[in-house]
Amino acid sequence: MTSDPVAGAATQGWTPGRRLGVDVGTVRVGVALSDATGTLASPLVTLRRAKDQSDLNRLAELVVTEEVVEVVVGLPTHLNGASGASARDASAYAQALASRIGSVPVHLVDERLSTVTATSHLRAGGIDARRQRAVIDQAAAVVILQSHLDGRSRTGTDSRGRHS
Repeated sequence: MTSDPVAGAATQGWTPGRRLGVDVGTVRVGVALSDATGTLASPLVTLRRAKDQSDLNRLAELVVTEEVVEVVVGLPTHLNGASGASARDASAYAQALASRIGSVPVHLVDERLSTVTATSHLRAGGIDARRQRAVIDQAAAVVILQSHLDGRSRTGTDSRGRHS
């Protein structure tokens, strides 16, 4: 594990393969998956947060079945950059996931306004977001993952600004 709160490949080069994006909420977890080239993120599934952590087990299964090479978990910071309870929860969730998936790196990435962006995109597409909470969670995971993918492909750095 690196000095980062969650192990990651930030100091390594870009590895081709699928990436999983995760939007952690208190009730639901939105999940997105990239294509094999790591270019395009698409919604995959919304999981219910479970006290028995079956949602984490399902994510670990997805990492294996989808041959995921990297997991990106949204870190909900305040607009001023400060961390609150939601950020601590997402960080703990990422740690718990990392402990289940062996050598597949897990990154925490800034997800400020991802749900707002996702809701706006859904509304523009004619979807009433208030009635589609599960869809919002998946769309937020897409925003988180796509931002990470776009940042890497354009600059050669990860979403925290580190060069790979």
